[in-house]
Amino acid sequence: MKQFLGFVRKEFYHIFRDYRTLLILFGMPVVQLLIFGFALTNDIKNARIAILDYSKDNITRKLTQKILSSGYFILAENLDNEAGIEAAFKQGNIKQVLIFESGFAEKIERDGTASLQILADASDPNVAKILTNYTTAIVSDFQKELLAEKKLPIEVKTEVQMLYNAQLESVFMFVPGVITVLLLLISAMMTSISIAREKELGTMEVLLVSPLRPIQIIVGKVVPYVFLAFVIALVILVLGYFVFGVPVRGSLALLLGYSIVYILLALSLGIFISSVVTSQQIAMMISMVALMLPTIMLSGFIFPIENMPLPLQWVSHIIPAKWFIIVIRGIMLKGIGVQYLWKETIILFGMIAVFIGLSVRNFKTRLE
Repeated sequence: MKQFLGFVRKEFYHIFRDYRTLLILFGMPVVQLLIFGFALTNDIKNARIAILDYSKDNITRKLTQKILSSGYFILAENLDNEAGIEAAFKQGNIKQVLIFESGFAEKIERDGTASLQILADASDPNVAKILTNYTTAIVSDFQKELLAEKKLPIEVKTEVQMLYNAQLESVFMFVPGVITVLLLLISAMMTSISIAREKELGTMEVLLVSPLRPIQIIVGKVVPYVFLAFVIALVILVLGYFVFGVPVRGSLALLLGYSIVYILLALSLGIFISSVVTSQQIAMMISMVALMLPTIMLSGFIFPIENMPLPLQWVSHIIPAKWFIIVIRGIMLKGIGVQYLWKETIILFGMIAVFIGLSVRNFKTRLE
């Protein structure tokens, strides 16, 4: 028994001396709990909206103040006419537009009724439904306040219009999201084990004595996976269009071009992972654990980033999937072009350059 206890004690010592094991045992559960606790919620706060007020009277100002003071909305833009609505939505700055008809207060006084039009970006149908429910509830409460003040029948009619996804089909959200997640995980995973496999099998020596430079070896490993991942993207797009009816309202060539850029980003990330690990098992674990959870939770695929705490919003900026989801939803559902996607384009190419540069730097030109 004493020998057995000594053996158990030794195993504890081995675990506590291995900081990587301790990080996995204690760090990952804490990180996952914090991410799930803060990100996994259907409540939305601080959603950016625009207001087009043709009336600009005391009642529309009071209703606007009530909506903004609720904590659910932030006024991002005051529009002058309806011509600016489409541009505001395509730029991705807002989730909703409120349009007060002309003579709002006058119609309330004279007819006891006035109209408020609610335009929602339904490319994310869950967010659109939640925000319109918030708005109609606030308007209903405001209407009760007016009834109490004026003692007359008063009705503020809300006319809701869902843009880019009138039927609120959830598949319109999931198909772009699935493309984004699968391309990143598959591409990164496949490439992350490539160099690690060479190291484990001992074939790295052959590469090291070859006349090829590190950048040539890296590019050579990436090229086949670019083709395979591109085929996967095509298959998902075809299934989404013909089976689920998900439209491609923008340029198909532009969409495919951005898909190649994103595939290159995912592959460069996988190559970077494989260049710093020593085994396929570690490469696989990093690809699955360190990429899958943040990609699904912090990319905006399922849960709105605007509702997350600021630290998680900052972290989401380094998640490649976040930027590609904006691109693919914009092209497929809104029909936007490069003029609205310049920021995302710069970020995607910047990430590719960073990961390729780090991969070349970490690539060992000799065995250690």
